[in-house]
Amino acid sequence: MPRPTQPARNRIDHPAFSAISRLIDRDRAWVKISGAYIDTKIGPPTYADATKVAQAYVRTAPQRIVWGSDWPHPNLGPNEKPNDALLLDLLTEWAPKSVYRHRILVENPEALYGFPAST
Repeated sequence: MPRPTQPARNRIDHPAFSAISRLIDRDRAWVKISGAYIDTKIGPPTYADATKVAQAYVRTAPQRIVWGSDWPHPNLGPNEKPNDALLLDLLTEWAPKSVYRHRILVENPEALYGFPAST
């Protein structure tokens, strides 16, 4: 089933990016960086348009970001499923600093979801 055409939201100049950034600045929001395949015009393997947005959020507030694979991608047909390993690999581009990746994958989920702190 084709997805409806909509304006590209995967841009840092989109009004939604500014609105979400303001909420993050006020500690009123968290952002899950995921789903690079959802609103991309470029597609795999780089998802360059989604990558720019994810990188901008990580630069803006790495303390308010979590990551998700979105597996099993229930809104996609069997032949539309993205490569999950590729999506995980993108995290190294989205958050090039290992300290940010640790924060995004470990510390932030602990804070957001109330998980016990890792040792």
